[in-house]
Amino acid sequence: MRILIVEDERRLAEALGQIMMEQRYQTDLVYDGADGLDYALTGQYDAIILDVMLPKVDGFEVARRLRAAHISTPILMLTARDEVPDKIAGLDCGADDYMTKPFDIGELLARVRALTRRQGEVLGEQLAAGDLVLELSTRCLRRGDKYVRLGFKEFDVLRQLMSHPRSVVPKEDIIARVWGLESEAEDNNVEVYISFLRKKLLYLSSNVTIGTVRKVGYYLEVPVG
Repeated sequence: MRILIVEDERRLAEALGQIMMEQRYQTDLVYDGADGLDYALTGQYDAIILDVMLPKVDGFEVARRLRAAHISTPILMLTARDEVPDKIAGLDCGADDYMTKPFDIGELLARVRALTRRQGEVLGEQLAAGDLVLELSTRCLRRGDKYVRLGFKEFDVLRQLMSHPRSVVPKEDIIARVWGLESEAEDNNVEVYISFLRKKLLYLSSNVTIGTVRKVGYYLEVPVG
């Protein structure tokens, strides 16, 4: 499970991240609404913990834009704004749950579990590019009747590329979103998994290839038409 935490109080964000990691969730932390929106739009998360009072873009607007972009990731708003009109506004903007600070850790974890169970019912979603289909629930990459199951990191890297077909995804973005913001992973870690994925595409005889922009990043070369 991968959780995105969007919280501008860094100590609280780091504490939440530690709590989630102790529960074996992979966790990314971002500290303003603009970055939170960019990360969430990748669609790679199983749940989002979202503050309301954020720099650049507030949490209500983040939720609204995600739903407008058809991102169905469950959103738990975690905020000090505890008035009933705020709760109504958050839910109307697209949040699935609303929890106020200060909070009980046990209750927070129970609510996250409930949201991710609910998300599990819709994990039959797919990403498609060219003749490839990536099954999000099984990590299977398929071309016609032929398929291969990807490792966790292979899946995460390819998911980034297939979420932005024909667009260059910078190496640093892949590292941040696959290994995490605090990771010590470097460019060569990405290169290794790109090599693995290229071999999988050859095995499937796909018409999709992974292109390289030197010193920048990677993109999917998808035939037109």
